[in-house]
Amino acid sequence: MQNNPTPPETKAWSGRFSEPVSERVKRYTASIPFDWRLAPFDIQGSLAHARMLERAGILPAEDLAAIERGMAEIRAEIEAGRFGWSLDLEDVHMNIERALTERIGDAGKRLHTGRSRNDQVATDVRLWLRDAIDRILALLRQAQAALLDLAERHADTVMPGFTHLQVAMPVTFGHHMLAYFEMLARDAERLADCRRRVNRLPLGAAALAGTTFPIDREYVARELGFEAVCENSLDAVSDRDFAIEFLAAGALILTHLSRFSEELVLWMTPRFGFIDLADRFCTGSSIMPQKKNPDVPELMRGKTGRMNGHLVALLTLMKGQPLAYNKDNQEDKEPLFDAADTLVDTLALLAEMIPGIRVKAEAMRRAAAEGYATATDLADYLVKKGLPFREAHEAVARAVRAAEAQGCDLADLGLEELRGFSALIAEDVHAVLTLEGSLAARDHIGGTAPEQVRAAVARARQRLAAG
Repeated sequence: MQNNPTPPETKAWSGRFSEPVSERVKRYTASIPFDWRLAPFDIQGSLAHARMLERAGILPAEDLAAIERGMAEIRAEIEAGRFGWSLDLEDVHMNIERALTERIGDAGKRLHTGRSRNDQVATDVRLWLRDAIDRILALLRQAQAALLDLAERHADTVMPGFTHLQVAMPVTFGHHMLAYFEMLARDAERLADCRRRVNRLPLGAAALAGTTFPIDREYVARELGFEAVCENSLDAVSDRDFAIEFLAAGALILTHLSRFSEELVLWMTPRFGFIDLADRFCTGSSIMPQKKNPDVPELMRGKTGRMNGHLVALLTLMKGQPLAYNKDNQEDKEPLFDAADTLVDTLALLAEMIPGIRVKAEAMRRAAAEGYATATDLADYLVKKGLPFREAHEAVARAVRAAEAQGCDLADLGLEELRGFSALIAEDVHAVLTLEGSLAARDHIGGTAPEQVRAAVARARQRLAAG
């Protein structure tokens, strides 16, 4: 934001007061240091409002032409970084209105007919947030596409699946990546659903009760691409639940990315050694020359706390407010702006980072072979032979103890030794105990069989293409 020295201005509301606002109060209450970024949307909303006023016979056609000309000049100055923002004018709305009036005279003063800063700012924020959601949705799709590419490349790559961070059953790395694709798919659904509630027009509510002028809110809604108008004027200017809903969706996105980041961090350690990240997403140590630190996923994990804090801040902001608008709501913008920026930056980095994940397939396979990952397959084998599951579970548990004592895998136990745990075990058992056999056996929608992973990738690509 560019700040040019500006002499003290007369406030739009100063006629009621006998003394000027103190400098400390002025600094404390001004929002222009952060709400200047609403400027393009403030201009967009003002132009739609002016066209509606002219259409309703409230504003002369020559005034509308002057407003459109003046706003075009102001927009160009803002985009070029030449616009002089004044703290004395409090916020983005009054800065633009004053600049417009200086350019076109009384026509600029007539622009505010039939509206208030209360419904004006609510409109600006919704326009800005709608645009932010669209950008975030596009980045989510990029990250999902990168996950699908990685999943398809590793549809056959065996790794241990974990519960309680203990080896549980074999899965494929591709199947594991598809789990995060599904999380992001639900995140995208939540954001798209949130967008529908964001996309309702508050303009026309004025300060809180509507206006005496014969306005056409539906026309303004169509001009601005809103799907509907806010039905109650008090609600339109006073609630920020749409922003809270966005932050809740954002908190879930970063929660999912935090889990993914945690796994990347773990998998990069020598104790796992499952993956490596491209150097451009890592940093070194100022004292330990051997270090390669996964700073990007670590910071992604840390950003979740920032997002959760913004969500709690807005929930707390709203919880004690009586109807209708209160100055408290000025505090909605900084958390909202920062949350959107954080999501955009994080998702853009994620989409770049995923193709740079180098999978160490042999290390994954060794880990899957070390943890008796096919024990459940042996239990299922016995159940299919007619043994009740609880008895099968007990038999396999004893077999695992024996293998553990010998320092070998279940597949390394001889047939006669295995038959000592159940007479139902036959020569076909060793096909069940291989990692590939375990994967192939889970051949159903949602299963980890490589062919199912490839089919899931194909379906997911169709979903992405359909939007």
